[in-house]
Amino acid sequence: MRGLLFFIFYLLFSPIGALRAQSAFDLISRHRNLSASNYCIYPDSILEAHPALTPAPAGKKPFYLSHYGRHGSRYLSNRIGYDIPYGLLSKADSMQLLTPLGQQVKQELKDIIDDSEGRWGDLTGLGKQQHRNIAHRMTEHFPEVFSGKAFIDARSTTVNRCILSMGSALQELMSLNPRLQVTMQATRRDMHYMNHQDKALRGIMKNDTIMKAFHAFCRSREQNPRLMALLINNPDSALDTQQQVLLNYYLLKTALIQQNTHMQTRTTLIDLFTYEEIHQFWQMENVWWYLTYGPTPISGSRQPYSQRYLLRQLIADADSIIRQPRHGAQLRFGHETIILPLTCLLGINGFDTAFDDLEQLEPSGWWACLVFPMASNLQFVFYRSDPADTDVLVKVLLNEQETWLPLPTDNAPYYRWSDFRDYYLRKLDAYGD
Repeated sequence: MRGLLFFIFYLLFSPIGALRAQSAFDLISRHRNLSASNYCIYPDSILEAHPALTPAPAGKKPFYLSHYGRHGSRYLSNRIGYDIPYGLLSKADSMQLLTPLGQQVKQELKDIIDDSEGRWGDLTGLGKQQHRNIAHRMTEHFPEVFSGKAFIDARSTTVNRCILSMGSALQELMSLNPRLQVTMQATRRDMHYMNHQDKALRGIMKNDTIMKAFHAFCRSREQNPRLMALLINNPDSALDTQQQVLLNYYLLKTALIQQNTHMQTRTTLIDLFTYEEIHQFWQMENVWWYLTYGPTPISGSRQPYSQRYLLRQLIADADSIIRQPRHGAQLRFGHETIILPLTCLLGINGFDTAFDDLEQLEPSGWWACLVFPMASNLQFVFYRSDPADTDVLVKVLLNEQETWLPLPTDNAPYYRWSDFRDYYLRKLDAYGD
């Protein structure tokens, strides 16, 4: 709970905390794009400024940056999420029950489907720009890391949107410093830690107990008779209860993902929903991600350990670089299904907290949308006075904002690397393979 209390303080006094004010509802009311869970655009598209970073302790300079980032904004991964609401509206249309607004919404859905055809899961122009912006700010925040002939070891999963995200970041870095020594690869050999999918943990991710808890939470939030009446004359004659639930859910999800594409300016679907309805969607999505990738006690708080191989690799890579006199960065590009459990595994800002009562996630600050927007990233920044300095410090940035870790320190947000590696290696060893 100490971590979450710190996190609430951080939210209240950081730029995104100023937007948040006192509740998720208030934040969504000001910036409804933030309600989109893993479809959120990166905060630099919303916030005017990033917070100032805490100066390094006297004599310490950054020399190495280790990074794991999600791909940037993308199109919907497949057309099923669009076909469901379009098919349900088409069913009502075939019965001549669509209202004039329902007809308009059906056409907007058709336009979105046509625009997305052949682009399913592709990186958008906004996604490329997000990674260029992040790379640019890296060099501004940590110029010592990217100076001269610094090495840049860039790796991506084998998914195109991740490879293109990597390319966009490297393009920006090279434009700023052509002397960089850059290597990049996207190979299956790295997938065991870059995008590990633990079969055993995935087997319990959606077990009967978890699904029962999820549906119990959603039961009072998933109906939207107001929307049904706007779109369909006598909706109960056209769609059964479950179909109405699906139409409400997928229509709002469709509206929210358009913020990542140029269709954002060509559709008004989001205006169909009230802020209360959008907030309820946010609550359901937040609980879903907590139950499936977070430290829920229902599955023994084990899901974050799906990223144990990645954390071990991060530690091993850092140990290797620390022993050398060089400076530079290791950049890794992957997915939100890695970023979220890794954040929980590290216990960043209290995201390792287990909740028995799902209603407590929101007031306690466990908000997945702040962890894994499009282009989300973790940056581990290492400091020393010179290559002979063995008292190496590290700080962790989540989406470019300084974080709190469950480690002792007299100089937060800086931690001794020896404390960091010992704490997390013991944690991983206790879990086992």
